Amino acid sequence: MVSLKREREIELDDDDEVPVKTGRSHDTEDRRSRHCPYLDTINRSVLDFDFEKLCSISLSHINVYACLICGKYFQGRGLKSHAYTHSVQFTHHVFLNLHTLKFYCLPDNYEIIDSSLEDITYVLKPTFARLHIANLDKQGKLYRAYDGTTYLPGIVGLNNIKANDYANVVLQALSNVPPLRNYFLEEENYRGIRRPPGDIMFLLVQRFGELMRKLWNPRNFKAHVSPHEMLQAVVLCSKKNFQITKQGDAVDFLSWFLNALHGALGGTKKKPSCITKVFQGSMRIFSKKLPHPDLPPEEKEALLLKEEYQEEMSESTFLYLTLDLPTAPLYKDEKEQLIIPQVPLFNILGKFNGITEKEYKTYKENFLKKFQLTKLPPYLIFCIKRFTKNNFFVEKNPTIVNFPITNVDLREYLTEEAQVTEKNTTYDLVANVVHDGKPTEGAYRIHVLHHGTGKWYELQDLQVTDILPQMITLSEAYIQIWKRRESEDTDNHTGAGF
Repeated sequence: MVSLKREREIELDDDDEVPVKTGRSHDTEDRRSRHCPYLDTINRSVLDFDFEKLCSISLSHINVYACLICGKYFQGRGLKSHAYTHSVQFTHHVFLNLHTLKFYCLPDNYEIIDSSLEDITYVLKPTFARLHIANLDKQGKLYRAYDGTTYLPGIVGLNNIKANDYANVVLQALSNVPPLRNYFLEEENYRGIRRPPGDIMFLLVQRFGELMRKLWNPRNFKAHVSPHEMLQAVVLCSKKNFQITKQGDAVDFLSWFLNALHGALGGTKKKPSCITKVFQGSMRIFSKKLPHPDLPPEEKEALLLKEEYQEEMSESTFLYLTLDLPTAPLYKDEKEQLIIPQVPLFNILGKFNGITEKEYKTYKENFLKKFQLTKLPPYLIFCIKRFTKNNFFVEKNPTIVNFPITNVDLREYLTEEAQVTEKNTTYDLVANVVHDGKPTEGAYRIHVLHHGTGKWYELQDLQVTDILPQMITLSEAYIQIWKRRESEDTDNHTGAGF
């Protein structure tokens, strides 16, 4: 490790125009614009800016340069710095400051200004004009990466570092929600948000914005992205509740991530954020306390007359709706194969019709609850409850949910007042997260609709394949994102499979 004194020396030489003894005399301006004879040694195929920006030797984040010949990161560029030593030892001469986005030739230590390098700075820090953002969903042009592969921006594989597919599918789902994506593509939207001193949660916002811009970059060097920096922020901000090396639950991660982003963007219960504007709806909850089941009938009847056992109504907001699956049957068919049951989506949506009652048990008390929706969000998230946990193990319900891809009308689940005020109640699917395999050993994949082409794609880590819409309904859906049709939307919705 470098000493504190050396660290200070390295820190100072960041953008200081310190004269270098080269035996020639040039003024500062001349040194800044000198043509570099080594630009043809740059190897774009090894450049990868998705990983943490720290020196490969000192492990410091301060004043880090990327060697554009081998792709490694080094600290400083002054005499005796790691980048300087690397340039002399390996005759690698072209370096990029990862913070200032300036190019330098070492060991001569002059800045390189050359328009042919713009593609490198754009990959490191993509930027999107408002007109570009406005047209993202209006075309389906394929772009060619530097390595020769073609890709659709937004339909891009995410690297599974070890066991982070549970987070990848959530990030890919959210990156295909246009209003959320558009907000994060333009850094100006959240750059000015003030956070308390020492607050680390805003790191989530910055890293998510960076990931969005990389996923939608039409000038990528490769047709996939590593979410390494995004996931490091998740590990830090969740206090290691979510990790890269340990499989997590996609619904738990989605719930935490949306709430964390809402708070980091300055949102509160009363103050909206882009998260609540896109996903938040509201419902009415009718709750009735139940007497203990072991009590004699006459005691139960007496208790039911008391005020605390009368039905109470409350209003609540939600960012997603949990849909309960019926208990899977245990019987087998003639060939001794377990029957995989199926249930229509509208059956499990019945939970929100204001009539269906369900018992909820707490440690001490039991309640009977029913729900009814009062406000529908522009994008509605369903989380299908596949896992039940007890003290010994996690059990998975494999029931297949039969759902149409388009034209799901939720009007009947609204209160009478809301049915009058809510004009648009029809939704179309835009993302479908699937869990395959056993509860603790399974893997995640996702189906997403590309709005520009109207085609569906399946993404599983780095693998990206197109898929027929009717194949989507055969999977064990776990999380779904539905887009509300607005009045101007045509009935001939893109991506309709049936």
